[in-house]
Amino acid sequence: MRGTDKPRSSPLVPDAVVAEIARHDWDAIECGCGRSAGHLVDTLWNAAEGHPAAYRALNGHAFQAGVLKAPAPAVCGVLMAVWTAGPPRLATREALLWALVALLGSDDDGSAYEAGLYGQCAAFVRRAADSLRREAAARPGSVSAAYVDGVLRLLGLAA
Repeated sequence: MRGTDKPRSSPLVPDAVVAEIARHDWDAIECGCGRSAGHLVDTLWNAAEGHPAAYRALNGHAFQAGVLKAPAPAVCGVLMAVWTAGPPRLATREALLWALVALLGSDDDGSAYEAGLYGQCAAFVRRAADSLRREAAARPGSVSAAYVDGVLRLLGLAA
């Protein structure tokens, strides 16, 4: 029974990330796998808790075969909330950056409904461009720096 469900919580997930996950009506979004995107909530919680594999699990749901799917902007909003909160583990940051490259390296499918998926994703990421640059500067020559370079190039913001 829905009314008696306890809201999900985790000491590892900042309130801003919880709010971003809750902001979206996941059940109303068609997932890239063909189901409702409601099942992505668990994956996003796992990502927010710092599980690197959760970021790769977004393939086939938020993006698939180089094409963005309907949940992409909402997923990107959650990923950027996690980024802004500052994931403590390097493996988590690298997985998150990989997911951003995958999202931004994908195309809209060109339909009238989804023509704005890329722009919405890019807008979320652009707001964090300075913190992305700081991450790369703190770890020159690292995997993180390479992913940040990819993100910035895809956005047309590379120096």
